[in-house]
Order: sequence, then structure tokens, then C-alpha cells
Amino acid sequence: ILTDPAVMCGPILAHYLSLPIVFFMRGFPCSLHYEAPQCPNPLPYVPRLFTFNSDQMTFFQRVGNALVAFLELWYCNSFYADAIKFSSELLQRDMSLMDLLNTASVWLLRFDFVFEYVRPVMPNMIFVGGINCAQKK
Repeated sequence: ILTDPAVMCGPILAHYLSLPIVFFMRGFPCSLHYEAPQCPNPLPYVPRLFTFNSDQMTFFQRVGNALVAFLELWYCNSFYADAIKFSSELLQRDMSLMDLLNTASVWLLRFDFVFEYVRPVMPNMIFVGGINCAQKK
């Protein structure tokens, strides 16, 4: 199933039908697109979204970056709480947000690698850049 994981209908349906999942997305605001495929995502070196930090942070910026990372996990779990509850009832087993996302076969990420901070990615993550580019007038 080719789906966007921001809307959990696709991953739940794929688990229910036991079909492979291909995610096509821009990215989660809580970095789940790196955590679910188990990419290294070191907190002291990779700035979190909405912190406005660069990759060269002071000690206090790194501490704030780590706190934001822990809050992101709580935020995403609470945001998708209804989907997690529904998938647990439908699939007849306890499901978590990571259980729904980490079984993806391929992650098609709609952003350019050159515009992101340098980090290792898994082999099933493919960067598809230039899709949302408009012609300048």
C-alpha cells in the first residue's frame, strides 16, 4: 500500500490485510520518519524542528534540544492516540505508534538530502526531491 503515514488509515489497513507498506511523505514534525526505520538520530548533533538551532549548538541549546526530543514523543503519541486505540481493537493486539510505522518496506521522503542536516539513513529510505517545486515568475 502506497500511503502517507500522517493519516494512519493506510498503515492500519496494511497491517490488517498483511500487505507491505510504502510511505510517501514530507516528514513528521516529531522525527518519527527517522526513529521508525531506526536511523541514528543523535540528540546533541541534530537540531529538532521548531528549536531554530543550527548544527553548531551551545551546551544549553543541546539540553533544550534533548528536552524537545522527549516532548515530541509525548506529543505524537497523544496526537495519534485514537488511531493507536483503533488499531489495537481492530488487530486484536496491543499496538503502538512505532508498531504501525516501523514495518514499512520503503520510505519515499519528499525532500532533498542536501537541504537536511547530515545524518546516516537506512537503505530503505529514498529521497525524492524536487516534487513540490514551482516555477519562478
